[in-house]
Amino acid sequence: NNAATDIRPPIRLNYLIELPFVARFPPEPVGAVCAVRGPDASISSARYPGVVSVDLRTRRDEPRPTVDPDLFFARALPDALAARAELIRPGVDWIRPKPLTIDVAGMQWTLEHVPDAPHGISGSGVTVRRGPGGRTTLALTVAQLDDIVHDQQSVMGLWAGGSVGDLGPTLGDALNWWLVLRAALDGVAIYTPGSVPLHDGDGRPLDLQRTFRVGHDDPADMHDFLERAGFLHIAGLFTAREMAVVSADMDAAAPRYSNGDGRSWWARTADGQDHLVRMQGFDRESDAVADLIDDRRFLDLADLGHAGHRFARKRADNRIEALFKPIGIVEGISDIGWHKDCGLGRHSYDCCGITVGISVTGGGPTSGQLHALAGSHRALVWSGSLQPRVDLEDVPLATETGDVTIHLSCTMHMAQPPVDYPRRVMYSGFSLPPLEHDGTATIDADERAAALARSGALREQAPLTALARHVKS
Repeated sequence: NNAATDIRPPIRLNYLIELPFVARFPPEPVGAVCAVRGPDASISSARYPGVVSVDLRTRRDEPRPTVDPDLFFARALPDALAARAELIRPGVDWIRPKPLTIDVAGMQWTLEHVPDAPHGISGSGVTVRRGPGGRTTLALTVAQLDDIVHDQQSVMGLWAGGSVGDLGPTLGDALNWWLVLRAALDGVAIYTPGSVPLHDGDGRPLDLQRTFRVGHDDPADMHDFLERAGFLHIAGLFTAREMAVVSADMDAAAPRYSNGDGRSWWARTADGQDHLVRMQGFDRESDAVADLIDDRRFLDLADLGHAGHRFARKRADNRIEALFKPIGIVEGISDIGWHKDCGLGRHSYDCCGITVGISVTGGGPTSGQLHALAGSHRALVWSGSLQPRVDLEDVPLATETGDVTIHLSCTMHMAQPPVDYPRRVMYSGFSLPPLEHDGTATIDADERAAALARSGALREQAPLTALARHVKS
């Protein structure tokens, strides 16, 4: 059957959890997306077969029973490991994770890597046993376990939000096993070196330094590059004169924001001074920006995803943010280290969103710039810190005033801090509509609204600077 149109019921394990159906099994490389889909969804590009779609959603916000820890660890997880063994074994043998004990309301289970034959459960390289024994213990409530199983929150999200203890240098143990859980529950192969090829449609190495221009380059080629690399650089979409007006409006609006107002982010320099670094809802402060996000040059960027992305669907009260990037920040949320925008949770419900950065001033090695990890949207890797030994290329995206950068919500990226010159940039984007009712379940609007509210609160309140810490595995 054609994997792009092969739609079957999910695998149900012990009536506790449903695993997205794997259309290709045994799996193709990580670039092959296997998931439950609606009838109009596309898994691979029609023009460029075999390239991962930017629509990676596999779950709907549906009524579901709460996960029972005993049944999950005794039956559902082992069954999932067995069903997805071929997706798990290569990655777990490469990572070689240290044993992890998961404590749920005082009950403990330990996950261990089994490198020797018979290689654990059904050759997956993993075993699950009742009791302690891990190098690290991850303490969860039943609700937190339920959130992890159903991808409402990630281990990184719980840690960054302060919901689990500071695991220090052993946080990597928990992140490694989060990869195993996601592979087992979502049917996605754990990343291994070489599993994410970066080639163009003719099989040649992808030119990761390529810059596009609207009106000059074919939009189909821009879409193809975005699907393959996970990011895009568009030169000169807006004029320097337009950006000068925006910059002046940023200066004028800054006094109307205050620390703790719930609509701005602040950071501190070594001299103890607090600086405004992010102004939310900036279209309400600048007529020029309100016009810009209603301009077809901006709105047409949504079409590059070929997946029905929409503007301002998730955050109607914060359609665009204006950021100051000061020099010498030592405390607070300003230049965030390596992370995926979906890294706190809900990847399988919402990804990939499209994030658009508009360079109000230029950016480069000394003034700060965006970096992207090429192909990382096609890789099951750590979502909130740079995973050791990952071989994907770090691509700096130097920009001129008026340029635009685009990255997918699953793409690992980071903001390089300025060292000589401060930078100004605006961020907005486009999101996918919810997966529609497919005849087998109903969408729970209240559950979706509550889940989005939780994830939004986590984004605002989590100590995101923790995402930049170096984590040892």
